[in-house]
Amino acid sequence: MVATNISALWRGLQHANASTVAVMGMSKNTGKTVALNHLLAQAATAQVSLGVTSIGRDGEDRDQVFLVPKPPVLVWPGNLVATARACLQRAKVRIKPIASTGVHSPMGEIVIVKALEYGEMEIAGASRSHDQQRVIGQLQQCGATLVLLDGALGRSAHASPAIADSVILATGAALGGGVLDVLRKTRDRLSILGIAQADAAVRHQCAAVFEDGGVGLWNAQGESLFQAQVATLNAGATLLQYLGANVATIALSGAVGRRVWQALVALAHAHPGLTVVVADGAKLFVENADLIAFHQLGARVQANQAIRIAGITLNPFSPMGGSFDAQEFLAAARAAFSGYAVSDVVWEQ
Repeated sequence: MVATNISALWRGLQHANASTVAVMGMSKNTGKTVALNHLLAQAATAQVSLGVTSIGRDGEDRDQVFLVPKPPVLVWPGNLVATARACLQRAKVRIKPIASTGVHSPMGEIVIVKALEYGEMEIAGASRSHDQQRVIGQLQQCGATLVLLDGALGRSAHASPAIADSVILATGAALGGGVLDVLRKTRDRLSILGIAQADAAVRHQCAAVFEDGGVGLWNAQGESLFQAQVATLNAGATLLQYLGANVATIALSGAVGRRVWQALVALAHAHPGLTVVVADGAKLFVENADLIAFHQLGARVQANQAIRIAGITLNPFSPMGGSFDAQEFLAAARAAFSGYAVSDVVWEQ
């Protein structure tokens, strides 16, 4: 049952020397669970002490949105699993209780157990970022040298460098359209997640905002114009008050949604060369076209911490129809994303 060959995806993780890896799907049915199981098998081969948890719910028999069969999460002997108590009664492996986390979810407290054999488990973890950090820390305290974090549809907070050292992005035919459409959608997502890190001087200037939370603005001389612990999502009106000021840099610690983005665009029109610093690309809830238009104004968006993409995995199959030829899809994706490690873990086996 243990993987006999070391995969390119696993070698990439080893090269990255990551301790926490988020496996993130572009959408439902893009092969996220298959990629997760591949990494679990590779870790078993490498005899890595592994922990696994989820930001949502995974391992159930059927997709809760489309009601199509799903591959189960397959744990290995010795794996540490952080999951909700309600999931334990459905585990198809023998387990040993290890620790309570004190973190609660709608499915009960998140507890840490050790798998005693190979088999299926349902995993439901903490949904809030600070709870997720706590659970990951406890998995590491219990002996996990690598923690795999399974993502959830439409939620990218787990991709944040505050939680994960590296991210694996799963994409595939389920996104809809032809191969070129899927590659374009994936490229757009990579462009947002992968925004460049600000230089040391800018990060030093903005440090207090990212330590304390909220919003900060500075002029071209580096003098503070405004700093407060206000909710980023509601900061649009505050930002617009500085249209007439000499604004050169804006720092936003939280999520950047549509209303805040509109305020930033107005400021970019008024202040050529504007620099906006966000916590990381996972906090940007805009389209890549918005980002391109923003840059065309002469403004730029940078990250306080850059997200490291450790690999891209492909699923050429779509349960809704429109599947691709696996070999052709892999070749096209490798050509399109030459700067990334691109794998189809099923076809390559």
